[in-house]
Amino acid sequence: MKIVVTGKIPRAGLEVLKNAGFKPDAWSQDSAMSRGELLAKVAGADILVTLLTEKVDAELLEAAGSNLKAVCNVAVGYNNIDVAACKARNVLVTNTPGVLTDATADIAIALILMTTRRLAEGERVIRSQTPWQWGMHYMLGAGVMNRVLGVVGMGAIGIATARRAKVCGMSVIYHSRSEIDPKIASELSATRVSFDDLLSQSDVVSIHCPSNDSTHHLFGKAQFEKMKPTAFLVNTARGPIVDEQALVDALESKQIAGAGLDVFEFEPKINSGLLHRDDVVMLPHLGSATVETRDAMAMLAANNAVAIANNRAPLTPVG
Repeated sequence: MKIVVTGKIPRAGLEVLKNAGFKPDAWSQDSAMSRGELLAKVAGADILVTLLTEKVDAELLEAAGSNLKAVCNVAVGYNNIDVAACKARNVLVTNTPGVLTDATADIAIALILMTTRRLAEGERVIRSQTPWQWGMHYMLGAGVMNRVLGVVGMGAIGIATARRAKVCGMSVIYHSRSEIDPKIASELSATRVSFDDLLSQSDVVSIHCPSNDSTHHLFGKAQFEKMKPTAFLVNTARGPIVDEQALVDALESKQIAGAGLDVFEFEPKINSGLLHRDDVVMLPHLGSATVETRDAMAMLAANNAVAIANNRAPLTPVG
């Protein structure tokens, strides 16, 4: 059984594979493989353990060959995988939901506070040794107490973010494909609203929906025009959900007040119009970046691979 790990993952994940009796062919460098290296690496694989840096499409599936049984993604999102192409070849796809919920929600709240209170801008003042003096009107931000958080995509991460926001004194509205559990809605005092109502009512909009054809550029010119000029956008989901140039234009025209981004449309490339803006906070995709979370992600992906290799049902299949 040939298990290929296409990117460097935590040792905990590799140990799961080794303890199950497998000898994974694992990429060990911090940087991602080139496309050519990747296509050569997967040849003859029975199972692939992949990262978001690898595009799993028809070309890669063809390079892997007919023995391929599964693609086990070390992420909750799987927009790097052509699921339809996998299904056509009877290749299972798994992901790692649940284990990164709290870590990502923490980053969402961090970005909310950083953007509304201008914290990154303030730190740049100190680090650059720019002269400053405390004053009643110096670098005023916006408080979150008694403000409205609009959650787009009320899954596990959206709910975890809403819980944290409530502790900060925010009220919660959400837009999602379906109603959440009534007990959770009651706990959060959360109201489900239309997308347009969420845009017009929210002081902070936090994105937590999956990235797919239906959510590509869900946020564009028309959506920013419906938001308050005092509102902030936070995205810890996937970059392509936001039309990045439309976001730049909305910030430039002061259609919205600011943005906090952990993900980018053409990651790791970033729209140059965002780079020098004080009303934007940007992080290099740190949503799940804790030791505990990354270990858990790698272990869950590895356990999916072990289950499939032993003809058992995977723990977290996609679809």
